Amino acid sequence: MLREYRAEDLPSMRRWCNDPEIVDNLSDAFLYPITLNGTEEYLNSVLNGETDQKGFIIAHKDTEEYIGQIDLFRIDWKNRSTELGIVIGMKEFHGHGYGTEAIMLMQEFVFNRLNLNRLQLEVNDFNTRAYQCYLKCGFKEEGRFRERTYINGRYADSIYMSILKREYEERKGMAL
Repeated sequence: MLREYRAEDLPSMRRWCNDPEIVDNLSDAFLYPITLNGTEEYLNSVLNGETDQKGFIIAHKDTEEYIGQIDLFRIDWKNRSTELGIVIGMKEFHGHGYGTEAIMLMQEFVFNRLNLNRLQLEVNDFNTRAYQCYLKCGFKEEGRFRERTYINGRYADSIYMSILKREYEERKGMAL
């Protein structure tokens, strides 16, 4: 399920925010270690509505236990588009379809509640599990910025992907 951020999510967020196995697949916002105060400030900014970012906690539907986060960045109301960011922070939940399910729920929200037309994201070429998940969710590769990211001693391509509302609706229609 997707649920609101809560103050009690802090310990779960701390479990992954400095874990290289997780953050090496995310943005350069995680280039340096994140302090407890930094994590707390981030969470408080979300809880207090002090950020343009809008999103949800990915939680187990029976226990509401924290699994990860899925957020929208740079919502452009005029052009009806936004950018998606997702992390499955608890490694024990990797490979069980939680990311796919969360993305599908977010697509429903973006296209049918917010009435946006375009959902886009960026993924590093070495993050093959995420790339395959995005394809499975209907995202299409639009292009690459070659060797845009430097991480762990090598350059990686940044892959840009998106799904449009009509593509989402076509996929949903085929599933019925």
